[in-house]
Amino acid sequence: MPPANLIDGRGIARQLQGELVQRIEALKARGVQPGLAFVRVGEDPASKVYVGRKEKMCAELGIHSETHVLSEAASEADLLGLLHRLNTDPRLHGVLVQAPLPPHLRATVVYASVLPEKDVDGFHPVNVGKLMLGDPTGFLPCTPAGIRELLARSEVQIGGAEVVVLGRGNIVGKPMAAMLCQKEKHANATVTICHSATRDIGAHCRRADILIAAMGVAEFVKADMVKPGAVVVDVGVNRVSDPAAKGGSRLVGDVDFAGVQPVAGKITPNPGGVGPMTIAMLMQNTVRAAERAAR
Repeated sequence: MPPANLIDGRGIARQLQGELVQRIEALKARGVQPGLAFVRVGEDPASKVYVGRKEKMCAELGIHSETHVLSEAASEADLLGLLHRLNTDPRLHGVLVQAPLPPHLRATVVYASVLPEKDVDGFHPVNVGKLMLGDPTGFLPCTPAGIRELLARSEVQIGGAEVVVLGRGNIVGKPMAAMLCQKEKHANATVTICHSATRDIGAHCRRADILIAAMGVAEFVKADMVKPGAVVVDVGVNRVSDPAAKGGSRLVGDVDFAGVQPVAGKITPNPGGVGPMTIAMLMQNTVRAAERAAR
C-alpha cells in the first residue's frame, strides 16, 4: 500500500482526461476533431519517449495527432518552413516543438514562430506575457499548470503559503513562480525563487510550506532541508549510474524521496507525480485551442 501522503499524479491526470473526453465528444458532434502536431528535431532518446507518450494519450482521448521528424542537421529555415505549414493547417489546433533543440537552432526564434493561438506549450512571448499579466486568455505552460492543478486537487492551501521554487528555468521555474503569485484562485502565494547563486538554499527551503524542486540536480533536496509537514513537489528527471539497474543507470528526481517522504506532509512520487500531469495539461490546452477555433 502506498504511503498516505503521496500525491497521486496518475490518478489526478485520469480525472482530467475523463473531463476532457466529454469536451472532445462535444466538439466532434459539431464536426471538429482536436488536432495536435509534434515536431522533433534529431533522434534524442528522451525526446522520442516523451513524444511517444503524448501520441499515445492523443490516441486514447480521440485527438488527431501527427509527428514530423527533421534530421539533427536540419537548418533553422527548414524548421521554420515546417512550422509555417503547420500554422496554416486548419486541421491542427496545437503545434508542439519538442525540447531540447540542437544547439545550432535558436529556441527563442523557433518558439516565437508557432502561432500564439496554436502554442499549446505556452512558450510564445505573447502567452508568456499573458501569464505575467494574469490574462486568462493565454495558454499556460504545461508542467507548471499541471503542478498547480496537482496542488489544488490535493486540497493544498496555496493562498498565503510560503512557496519556494528551486530553479529559474523558462519552462518550469519562472512560470511556476508567476502563476502562484497571481491574485486569483489557487494562487496568492508568497514565492521565492532559488538558484545556483542563492546563498544558504537550505534556509530558504526550511521556510517553505510548499517546496517545488526543478533544478535538474539529482536528489538535491534532503530531509534536513524540508520543514516537517511541508508539501514537496519533485519535477526533476536525472539519470544516475547504478550498476544494479538495467543498462547501468536509473532515473531519479531532484528530491531524495526515501529521506524526505517521512518528513513531508504531502509529496509527489517520481515517476508518477508531475509527468502525467504535464501530458494531461497539454491535452487540455489542445482541446481549448480547438474549442476557440470552433467558435
